[in-house]
Amino acid sequence: MGNRPELPPELALRSFTCREGIQSGLTASRMRAKDLFLPSREIRVPLGCAQTLLNRVRPYTELGIESYVSHTTAALIHGIPMPYVHEQPKTIHLTRPAGTMIPRRKGVIGHKRELAAGEWMLIDGVPVTAPARTLLDLAAILELDDLVAAADFLICEHRRNFEEPKPAIVKDSELAAYVLSKRFLRGLANAREAMELMRVGADSPPETKLRLVLLRAGLPEFCTNYEIPGGPGEPIVYPDLGCEEFRVCGEYEGEIHQTTEKQLYDRNRDTRTAARGWLQVKVFNNDIRRGEDWVVGLFRQALLRQGWNSR
Repeated sequence: MGNRPELPPELALRSFTCREGIQSGLTASRMRAKDLFLPSREIRVPLGCAQTLLNRVRPYTELGIESYVSHTTAALIHGIPMPYVHEQPKTIHLTRPAGTMIPRRKGVIGHKRELAAGEWMLIDGVPVTAPARTLLDLAAILELDDLVAAADFLICEHRRNFEEPKPAIVKDSELAAYVLSKRFLRGLANAREAMELMRVGADSPPETKLRLVLLRAGLPEFCTNYEIPGGPGEPIVYPDLGCEEFRVCGEYEGEIHQTTEKQLYDRNRDTRTAARGWLQVKVFNNDIRRGEDWVVGLFRQALLRQGWNSR
């Protein structure tokens, strides 16, 4: 038996359809070779191929019937933070227009609905539901706090003096108006509640979830995107969460804070925070593991020290 022909360069590093293979000169027998994985009919993947999710899903949108990548698959393409269970998808979500056949094939979760022009977009030629539409679809899948974290990601924007401005992917007012304009959709109540709870300025899901824990515990609300000003020429301090009334702020110290450079920055930040009369609460992963009551207790004690009356 002779050596099998090499795959053409344009197909060697990504998923492709059988039609693409034929157009690139592959024979039917070559596309049955053992160095190609068959995830679904009419699709081939070179074994050991490390590819982006976008390239993985591309062939599924090129099989004839109009299809859009949607739901958790679209969320991952947009970079929307997802719970761990959704981070390594074994299946792909595809949505087709109303009046067509719902997608039914191995490795695909199919949906059918009409999408308006602004509810989808092309990303490197692949049709994907737009960020706001994706969030709305996630509302039927995610728990509320995870949905709020996803919304916070989309609306997050910063103008801080130590970094380039960060624009929102979707303005908070636009996202809320979009969700409130919808009727009779699965998860809509979840989405509307998330609109009430989302806030501009959260940099990570743990920050969002910390804020929600404190809010539900009945503590004074802690604001995101808060600024603690200093004297003339002194840098502004930007805590993760700030309660201006009682001058208490919170910092979630995740893994990013473990580098020497970040720890030096944090030490200077902490010194400035204290010098400006604020009491800082640092929350570490070990605190999170001890449970919500423990974390709430840390903030409750700080608020009481700063004059809050819990009654």
